Amino acid sequence: MRILAIETSCDETAAAVVEDGRHVLSSVVSSQTDLHASFGGVVPEVASRAHLELLGPIVAEAMARAAVSPGDLGAVAATIGPGLVGSLLVGASAAKAYAWSWELPFVGVNHMEGHLHAAFLEEPELSLPIVVLLVSGGHTMLICMQPARRGGVEYRLLGQTIDDAAGEAFDKVARFLGLGYPGGPAIDKMAREGSATAVAFPRGLAGQGYDFSFSGLKTSVVRHVRAHPEMSLADVAASFQEAVVDVLVTKARRAAAEVGARAICIGGGVAANSSLRERIATVARDDGLVAFVPSRSMCTDNAAMIGATACYRLKVDGPTPLGVPVDPNLRLPFV
Repeated sequence: MRILAIETSCDETAAAVVEDGRHVLSSVVSSQTDLHASFGGVVPEVASRAHLELLGPIVAEAMARAAVSPGDLGAVAATIGPGLVGSLLVGASAAKAYAWSWELPFVGVNHMEGHLHAAFLEEPELSLPIVVLLVSGGHTMLICMQPARRGGVEYRLLGQTIDDAAGEAFDKVARFLGLGYPGGPAIDKMAREGSATAVAFPRGLAGQGYDFSFSGLKTSVVRHVRAHPEMSLADVAASFQEAVVDVLVTKARRAAAEVGARAICIGGGVAANSSLRERIATVARDDGLVAFVPSRSMCTDNAAMIGATACYRLKVDGPTPLGVPVDPNLRLPFV
């Protein structure tokens, strides 16, 4: 089963060909980071227009790299939510057109479920249950992936942010510090030159269940810098990053112990953060668990994870009707 998958939920235009939900035959991603950098964030209309221009060539390149033609495919998949509505429409509409013209099934995929299934592209033998820390610019969630009663996989939400997502906090703090966009990589880079213990920033909701809060931390950074303008920005960045990572890792570790997880996985754009990657690997090793730290290419949005999820969804649910709408607020099917 070879699936052509398309991902255009935000500002990456991506296409991939995935075989049997586990083997990536090709994965092509075109980032719009430079396009949006001057605006300090993603501009939805600009993102949509860029997808329109880029998607056709990206799909052609993905199929060429995989050395497949339409007759070699078993389905066409695309992200249908959550995300920016204009961006989602470009990718989903194109995928439906390909599926209709090639007489193939169409599979609509939840973007967040794609991040969950990305782990199996690099670690196919991961055993359930798994605690996944999903951290990005729009989401921060702790999810337990566990065997479903009737076979397959089901998802249980353990906790989520009640205000800012972790990636959103990185972007906002980086903008305040004048580090540019995207904020996550900028803070990660500067933090290497500073001290993580220079400032004792607050840990939101520490010890209070599995929900997260980062808005208070962001405010604390602003107040501290204004009160201490002479302080090294590297120390501020390192201390801020330490506060975010400490909360994420502590709650993920505790959740893994509570549910009897066999592994801790991280996913989403913030999973590319060097400190988070190191800390998750360390605590998992100390607790006798498998740590899945994805390659950085699998942290950011990509179509390979959409293809992996599509193979699973096609087996469980069958094809998605071509009339299905995109949903910018689409939720995961939690039990």
